[in-house]
Order: sequence, then structure tokens, then C-alpha cells
Amino acid sequence: MWLLNLLFIVIAAVIVFGLVGYGCGVLARHGVRRAGPTVALRALGALSGAVAVGVYALGLLGVVGALLAAEDGGADSAPVQSCRTSGWLGRHERGIDIVDYSVSYVPLRFVCETSDGGSYDNGDVPGYVNPVALGFALAGAGCALSAGYVSERRARNEAQTRQEA
Repeated sequence: MWLLNLLFIVIAAVIVFGLVGYGCGVLARHGVRRAGPTVALRALGALSGAVAVGVYALGLLGVVGALLAAEDGGADSAPVQSCRTSGWLGRHERGIDIVDYSVSYVPLRFVCETSDGGSYDNGDVPGYVNPVALGFALAGAGCALSAGYVSERRARNEAQTRQEA
């Protein structure tokens, strides 16, 4: 499973470089000061998307580290080392043991499951990853939609001007 997550990280890196290249290329082609609203919104949308994917990939690195520790068999492997957070020994003394783990991709987190049917996040994914990724993804989508709207309005106004002339 950790190999699949490493593949996701490599794909995310390619997407980040592609979006940064597109955003910077669009601005360089038109010039930063001469860029109209459509060009600026497209570039800003691409750069926002790159930040969102990059932060999510950073969180995936935390998940991969937790998976590597969890899948490491051998001495001292039970309970899963990734789930040994503060307070796990107290829960163990009360008869609540760690029985399994899972990965949640939305929101991104490593989840430890207990014998009483509960679960908890072990904290390997930094707390800022999910809100920052969501915020920049929404900002990028908003910029892309706004660029399309501005472009459509400009095309309609030009067509109407041609018909009137």
C-alpha cells in the first residue's frame, strides 16, 4: 500500500511542476504587467492548484511514513508503532487495544482503530494539510471558472459590437 502512495506522490510532483510551468509560462508569454484579467486568472488558478497538490503530497509523505512503520513486522510491532500516540498505554490498561489501521484520503489522515469500535487520527499528517489543500483547490477552481466567465463575456461583447456596426 505504501508503494501506491509513493506513486501518488510522484504523480503529484509531475502535476505540480506542470501547473507551475503553465502558470509561469502564461505570465511570461503575455508579460506580467500587460496580462489581462483572463490571463492573470488562468495563471493564478494554475499556481493555486499547484500549491494545493503540493501540500497534499506533503501530507501523503506523512502517511507513507506511518504505513512503513505500521507494516514493519518483527519485534515490538504489536500494537502498530504508528498508533502509539500519547495515551495509548492508558487505553491499553483499560482493555482497549489497537486492532487495525486504515488510511483516509479525503480528508487525508492515518486512522488507528481500537477494539471498542472507536478510531482516532495518529497525527502523522500535519493539521494544516487538509485546510490548506482545500482552500487552494477552491481558489484555483474559482480562478479558472472566473477566467472562463471573463473570456465568455468579452467574446459576447465583441460579437454584439460587430452586429451593431
